[in-house]
Amino acid sequence: MDWPHDPDGEEGSEGGRKYGHAVLAKKVDEDEDFPFTAGEFVEDYGNHPVRIDHERVVSVDDIFDYIDDDEEFETFPEFHTVVGEALREADYWPYRLEHA
Repeated sequence: MDWPHDPDGEEGSEGGRKYGHAVLAKKVDEDEDFPFTAGEFVEDYGNHPVRIDHERVVSVDDIFDYIDDDEEFETFPEFHTVVGEALREADYWPYRLEHA
């Protein structure tokens, strides 16, 4: 894909040091951006890259395909919770819990 910036550059995952939630969280200013909807977030950042792990990069839009555009985020923890659920549903979460 032709990204608007390098997925591992300072605008992306900071040279591969940040993944998933951390890349998305950098796009949100906790003091100024809330509330906002998933659709607004995708409108602003949909074509931006998100490094999932050392091998895989997807777009913000790919992750937000699993979130309703009308979903409204009032707080940063709420944003993280919904995005985490979407990452798991999309199988973009690199860690799995083993159930006994």
